[in-house]
Amino acid sequence: MTDLPAFLDTSRPDVPDLSVPRGVLPFYLPNRPVRGRLVRLGPLAATLLSRHEHAPPVKVLLGQALALAAALATALKFTGSFSVQARGKGLVPMLVTDCTETGALRGYVRVTDDAEIPAAATARDLLGDGYLAFTVDQGLNKEPTQGIVSIEGESLADMAAHYFSTSEQLGAKIFLAAGDTPHGWRASALVLERVAGAGGIDPALSQAEQDDSWATAAMLAATITEAELLDDTLTPEHLLYRLFGAEGVAAAKPRPLSFGCRCSRQRLGGILEGFSTDDLDHMAIEGEIKMTCEFCNFAFCFTRSTITGRPGDQT
Repeated sequence: MTDLPAFLDTSRPDVPDLSVPRGVLPFYLPNRPVRGRLVRLGPLAATLLSRHEHAPPVKVLLGQALALAAALATALKFTGSFSVQARGKGLVPMLVTDCTETGALRGYVRVTDDAEIPAAATARDLLGDGYLAFTVDQGLNKEPTQGIVSIEGESLADMAAHYFSTSEQLGAKIFLAAGDTPHGWRASALVLERVAGAGGIDPALSQAEQDDSWATAAMLAATITEAELLDDTLTPEHLLYRLFGAEGVAAAKPRPLSFGCRCSRQRLGGILEGFSTDDLDHMAIEGEIKMTCEFCNFAFCFTRSTITGRPGDQT
C-alpha cells in the first residue's frame, strides 16, 4: 500500500505479463466470398480463467466469451476496446469480456451467491433470459456503438449467431470451444464470414456460384470438432488446411493476444473520488478502503485520508 494520492499513482498490480504472438490467425478463401479468423488462446486461457475460482461450466462459458471477443475484435478497425457482454436472470447474471485493438484481453463473470452450478449446465442454463451486447468503445471523444439482441439458443455460439442473423449483418458461422485439457485450460474460436461486395471475389463468379461457395465453406467449417479447436499439437495452419484445403485457403498475418487487465490505483482511486465522504467513511475499515478489480481479482488498499470524495448530500 502507498500513501501517494491515488490520482498520481499509476502503479499496477503484479499480474502475468503473458502474450500469445499467434493468438489470432486471419484467413480467406481466394476469389471466394469467405474470410475468417481462427483464435487459439493457448496458455493465456489458463491464466485468465485462473484469476477466480469458478465451477467448470462457468469457466467454459467465460473461456468461450474470451475467444469470441478476440475473434470479433480483430475483424474491426478501431482504437479502444470491443466488448461482449451478457446480462441474464440465471445463475450467471453478468458476463463481460473485452479486447483492445492491440489484442489485450480480459473478462469476468458474476455468479449468484451460493449458486450450485450443475456439471452439465449450458450457457443458456447459466445466463437464463436476458440480452447479449456487442460494444465498440473508442474513448471519451466518441460515442460507443452497440448492438443488442435477446439471448436465444443453448450455447454462446448460438447466441452470437442469433445476433448476426437479426442485425442485418452478412452471413456468419461461429464455433466456440473451451475446456480443461492435458495442457491446462484452453479456449478457441472459429469465425467464418461472408465477404460483402466484389472485393477479393472472382468477377466471373455469378451470384449463384457465390452463394454455393459460401454454403460449401460453411458446411466444411461445421465439421470442426471441439477436440481440434483445443488441440495444442494441431497448428492453426494445419487445422485450416484440414478444413478448407480443397478450397485453396490462404492465411494472413497473425495477430497477438495478451493478458489485458487495465486496472491501476489511479483508475480505481478515481472511482472512489466519486463517492460521498459519508460513503467513504462507511467503506473504510480501520482507516483503509479495499477495492478489488473484478477482472484480475487483485485487491488495492487505499488509506482513507488520501481519498477526498465529494461532499455528502445536504438535507
